This record gives sequence, structure tokens and C-alpha cells, in this order.
Amino acid sequence: MSNAHVFDAKLDSFEQDVIEKSKQTPVLVDFWAEWCGPCKQVGPILEKLAADYRGAFVLAKVDVDKDQQLAGYFQIKSIPTLMLLKDGKIVDGFPGALPEAQLREFLSHHQIVPAAEQEPAEAETGTAADPHAEVVRLRHAVQEAPADDNLKLELALALTATGAYAEATALFDALSANLALDPRVVKARARIDLAERVKEAPPVEVLQAAIAGNPDDFEAHRLLGLQLLARGDEEAGLAQLLELFRLNRGYQDGLPRKLLIEAFDTVADEDLVRRYRRRMASLLN
Repeated sequence: MSNAHVFDAKLDSFEQDVIEKSKQTPVLVDFWAEWCGPCKQVGPILEKLAADYRGAFVLAKVDVDKDQQLAGYFQIKSIPTLMLLKDGKIVDGFPGALPEAQLREFLSHHQIVPAAEQEPAEAETGTAADPHAEVVRLRHAVQEAPADDNLKLELALALTATGAYAEATALFDALSANLALDPRVVKARARIDLAERVKEAPPVEVLQAAIAGNPDDFEAHRLLGLQLLARGDEEAGLAQLLELFRLNRGYQDGLPRKLLIEAFDTVADEDLVRRYRRRMASLLN
């Protein structure tokens, strides 16, 4: 296993590798099996998070078929099941596969954030807060002041940043009329609409491979641009849509131009929008 923060837990070394280890670093235990479909969906997400968090926690994987005694010891009834250990004890856990945004929120709830974010220098340089940690913070703030619509707006924006679009939309819909017209809400709604349009699209890596094999695959350019924008990679998304515009501005009755204009409405960085508007205009000359 290439990820230094992921390992296979075994019965004979569980005490040392998991329980003792959790006294220094939180350990997330993933009970899974080869035949389990949801396990195969959530497994790569957990390994990605372990890499992203750079040692803020370690992921211990337990194959319940190979280590039935461990599964029995923890009374595992269904898989996947996740358990979090800190200070040598189980502090939380749940059965089932959650999406990445909710897994990040779960970790943030237990004060587990990417290692780089724990360094004091980041606070001094004004690094933007982790949106998942912001969701946890703002949930508590809303509980303390349930009538504060401004806090609900901030929570909805943080939820949008984490990909929790359904909950964000419900909060936006409940805002007072003046807050509903806030430019941040308009851009967030546009981003949510964009994400909904590509939720069934192939993964970014598949689309990139398709374009590498055929640079004139216009549909792959379209989907890749929208996918990148939806996940917050704004400049790369605009670049893909601009490339589609350059390659074939007449594609699907002028769709590339329409997509670029719609994309500009989702991007918060006004300088970036101006730059790509100029590039689009230069292609028209």
C-alpha cells in the first residue's frame, strides 16, 4: 500500500498498531470486505482523505473475512463500518458509506483537520479556513442563535463549498428576501445548478484521458470544464470551456459561448472572470 498513512490491521498487532497508536494519533478503522460494493466505493475516498490529511489521522483497514476475530471483538454487524479511536478508546463510529464531504465533516467534528492547517504559521498568513471545519463551527453557531439568518447564509455557503448541495439549497430557500439576493447566494446557486448538470458525468480523470486520446472530443471538453468548475477548480474549468470555444464555437448551436457566460456567474474571483472574458473576446476578433 503506497499511502504511508494507511495500513492493514492484524489481530496479532492490533494492540500496538491501533490502540497504542491512537494515544498519539487518531486512528480511523475501516471494516470492509472484497465482496462489499459500498466498501469499494468508500475505501478509495478514505485512502484519499488519509493522504490529504498528511498524518492528522491514520487509516487502519480490517478485512472482516480475513480477520473474523477482530470483527467479532468489535461486534461488527454490517460493512462498511467505521470506528474512530483516540487516546486508546473508541470515541465514535457508524455503519455505511458516506460521501467525502460528510466524512470530512465527521473528522472535523472530532478536531481532526489536515496537518498543514494545524501549523500556527497558517493562521498568521491568513490562510482560508477549511470549509468542512467551517460547517462544523457554523452549525454550532446556528444552534446558539437560530434566528440569525446571516449565520444560516454563511452555513449554506460553507455547505456549498463542501458539496452538500441539497442542504445548502434548503437553507438558501429559507432565507429572507434581501439575503436571498446576496451576490454570494446567486453565485452559489449557479454553482449548485452547474454541479447538478454534471453529477452523472464521467470522472475528471476519464474525461482527461478521452481528450488526450482525441483533442477534438468536444463533449469531453464540455463535461470536463463543468466538472472542474463544480469542484471549485475555477481557472482550469474556464480554460477547458474556452478551449472548446476555440475549437468549435458553433458546437451544439453555439453552446460553448453560452457555457462560458454561465460559468462566469459561478466564479467569485472577478479578476479571473475579467481575464477570461478578454480571452473570449480576443477569439471573436
